[in-house]
Amino acid sequence: MAKSGVTAYDRGFRTIATRIDPERAHRAGFAAIRAAKPALHRYGERVRRQAMPVQALGLTFHGPLGLAAGFDKNAEGIDALAALGFGHVEVGTVTGEPQPGNPRPRLFRLPDDRAIVNRMGFNNDGAEVVAHRLARRAHRHPNAAHAKSHRTGVVVGVNIGKTKLVPEERAVQDYAKSARLLAPYADYLVVNVSSPNTPGLRDLQAVDKLRPILEAVCRSAEGAANRRVPVLVKIAPDLADEDVLAVADLALGLRLDGIVATNTSISRDGLASSQAEVKAAGAGGLSGAPLRPRADEVIRLLRGRVGPDLTLIGVGGIATAEDVRARLDAGATLLQAYTGFVYGGPAWPARLQRELVSTGSSTERSATEERA
Repeated sequence: MAKSGVTAYDRGFRTIATRIDPERAHRAGFAAIRAAKPALHRYGERVRRQAMPVQALGLTFHGPLGLAAGFDKNAEGIDALAALGFGHVEVGTVTGEPQPGNPRPRLFRLPDDRAIVNRMGFNNDGAEVVAHRLARRAHRHPNAAHAKSHRTGVVVGVNIGKTKLVPEERAVQDYAKSARLLAPYADYLVVNVSSPNTPGLRDLQAVDKLRPILEAVCRSAEGAANRRVPVLVKIAPDLADEDVLAVADLALGLRLDGIVATNTSISRDGLASSQAEVKAAGAGGLSGAPLRPRADEVIRLLRGRVGPDLTLIGVGGIATAEDVRARLDAGATLLQAYTGFVYGGPAWPARLQRELVSTGSSTERSATEERA
């Protein structure tokens, strides 16, 4: 199917949104989505009925496309975002302690590449505050975060990371604290050791450092939730192939439930944007269309290593139904997007879910059945 043409949102984004500070635009746009939640209820129900369900992690996902961590850092708009058409919403990254993140400006657009550079630095309210917010939502939706009876229409993942001021030797305890506080309200947890914006964090992807963190998170999550909470690990696209495979082996050895691949990249190779634009954006993680080839490759590597059963969530460069199919063909079970949503607008997730259903392929059907 041909890619969708230029929409009114595209024109508005180019002429208006790119003139506004990206972080300010994000806050305003997210506030508008939350305010529209009552009006979006019926729309969301219709989208869910039309979507192509996927069985994974012991849950039913209403469509393969979810929202990646980073958009709703503090679990403030889960149900409004779900009503736009996302089959799951991953909140966070949440850290054990609240933190303001890196100095502003820290979010930049590269429109010619349909890409974003961020160095947000895990700005969030902290695990305790986010847990209270999720608890209030769970009170409104009694079956939220219940792995066998999910009636709220959206699966909620919680992405956890290391507090910046916590030294590496205390990282295990920091992750375990977040897991203990947040697991009771999460349908699944993701251990984020792959953001480039917290000093030293990516060093924790080395299996000798990653193993005790994952073991502690699994223990803390199960103990706090009194049920088995699926645990996944999120890795960077910049890992060498042998390191990707080492993480895959570790995931199998620890009987993790899945891997999220990939996070943002520190690479700036092959960009269409001018050198001046790239230099102005500066350091940070690159997301969006330029990540697509490597993200496909990492999923393919992982699937070849872990076999057919482990859940793989494909992230990076998802913008069209063709991108989704390519990632499913590579071996992904589910997909997530962030930058594609920013550039595609509020109607984008539902449109993509509809396109997947209307042109459903044998690849998509077999992916759903194989990973059920």
